[in-house]
Amino acid sequence: MDLATLIGLIGAFGIVITSIFLGGSAGTFINTPSLLVVIGGTILVTMMKFSLGKFLSAASIAAKAFLHKPTSPEELIETSVELAKTARQGGLLALEDAEVPDEFMKSGLGLLIDGHPADVVRAMLTKDLNLTLQRHNDGQDIFKAIGDVGPAMGMIGTLIGLVQMLSNMDDPKQIGPAMAVALLTTLYGAILANMFALPIADKLSVRSLEENKSKSLIIDALLSIQGGQNPRVIQSMLETYLPSSQRQKEDESG
Repeated sequence: MDLATLIGLIGAFGIVITSIFLGGSAGTFINTPSLLVVIGGTILVTMMKFSLGKFLSAASIAAKAFLHKPTSPEELIETSVELAKTARQGGLLALEDAEVPDEFMKSGLGLLIDGHPADVVRAMLTKDLNLTLQRHNDGQDIFKAIGDVGPAMGMIGTLIGLVQMLSNMDDPKQIGPAMAVALLTTLYGAILANMFALPIADKLSVRSLEENKSKSLIIDALLSIQGGQNPRVIQSMLETYLPSSQRQKEDESG
């Protein structure tokens, strides 16, 4: 569970809702036609930009922003070094019962144990990585599109409300409610884009970078293990994935 995403989302909506209640009646901020224009319109227009399959998969991809907890590079390096020591002592077959914290690493380890050559292992793992990154990019594109379309649909709803207001200028009692509806659609569009869609897209971008880093580290580690490199050499090579400050701390402690 990613607490930063959860706290940020709940906190942002909490502040807005609190300010609404403190300012007066919350019922004035609820308008069904405005919600239909912004929410329904945004969903349908965004769906037009992508295939149905990609659009429907956006929810599961977004779940990564909340639920995904990647294996830390430090843990991956530690595991890789232990695997390298085991392989040097008992060969690659000795890794068959090894416990690894990452499914991608477990899959790659299986390729090593099955005896596939290094170029095949690299090709298969790199393809897996690229397809994963492509799915992440599709999710980012969908939520960025929602962030773009939401305010636009809010503006369309505002124009609808203004037309209704101007058509009832002879009745002063209708001007206020119509103007409120016009402004509410703009508010809904801004909230949808800036408090939900765009932050999720940005967090998915962060997750994609993390996954790219972790899986690249794993590929380098597995190929080094397959090549029979010294565990200390493998550790030094993999520590380049860490910030220099962390590498210095580990060197001092070791």
